[in-house]
Amino acid sequence: QVQLVESGGGLVQAGGSLRLSCAASGRTFSGYVVAWFRQAPGKGREFAAAMSQSGARTHYDDSVKGRFTISRDNAKNTVYLQMNSLKPEDTATYYCAATSTPWALAAKTWENQYTHWGQGTQVTVSS
Repeated sequence: QVQLVESGGGLVQAGGSLRLSCAASGRTFSGYVVAWFRQAPGKGREFAAAMSQSGARTHYDDSVKGRFTISRDNAKNTVYLQMNSLKPEDTATYYCAATSTPWALAAKTWENQYTHWGQGTQVTVSS
């Protein structure tokens, strides 16, 4: 099993930046595709970004492309989400997720693809 714990959320003004972290413990973290999802109040959970096991490949939702960057440090068992040019519509609870399915086979944007989830961290962007 892999346990995931997010941190780094908070309140920021529009146009600002935040970096979220997701610390993993348990089984070999480098064997997992990792992703960030988010859930705004009253809405379903939506995909934001994903990264392959090695870190060589990434996939972003159009809503965050060019503003958010996913990265990972397998030596530290940590995944990051650098969020720049934040907008009020980015306000949500952000979740880290992981799956052992190989990158080429994974339905990366589908939340049911992921078997491990963190508890979430709140990001609030004020206008």
